[in-house]
Amino acid sequence: MTSAYRRCRVLWLAFALPTPWTVWAQENSATTDTADDAAPLTLPAAPAKESLLPFYVSPSTTMSFAIDATSVSVMADGVVRFILVVTSTEGARNVSYEGIRCKTAERKLYATGIADGTWSASRNNAWSQIRDVGANRQYAALYKDYFCDFSSVAGNAAVIVKRIRQKKTLR
Repeated sequence: MTSAYRRCRVLWLAFALPTPWTVWAQENSATTDTADDAAPLTLPAAPAKESLLPFYVSPSTTMSFAIDATSVSVMADGVVRFILVVTSTEGARNVSYEGIRCKTAERKLYATGIADGTWSASRNNAWSQIRDVGANRQYAALYKDYFCDFSSVAGNAAVIVKRIRQKKTLR
């Protein structure tokens, strides 16, 4: 075996094997909805520009991400609900009302924002696994850096908002 071949094989293994965080998230994943479905869903008001708190996702991100500070809530079942605003470099905005379940490292879309300030309910009620790769890296950033201390919520809504406002991450 040549040394170049060994280096390539080691690099391939490093990228092919799951990270410890991914393994933990997969092992602690719930496949069915739990108590969150029992919590009443009240859609918040559309986000105001002055209440948006930007947060860092990654150096390769071309979009900007913000949370509406007034929308953050921590439910009794350990789900953090929030409005997420994603803005492209051209100025296009996507607004969504979502939840992150810390216990299982999953996320759920409740509704998407419409330009007139109303909401369109999501047709997909399933929870999906948060992965720290690709286009949805913003959920991993919220999960790991601001909302969750591994499998539990890292404080109440005021503490979470303060952490994002001050750009103080958990890790």
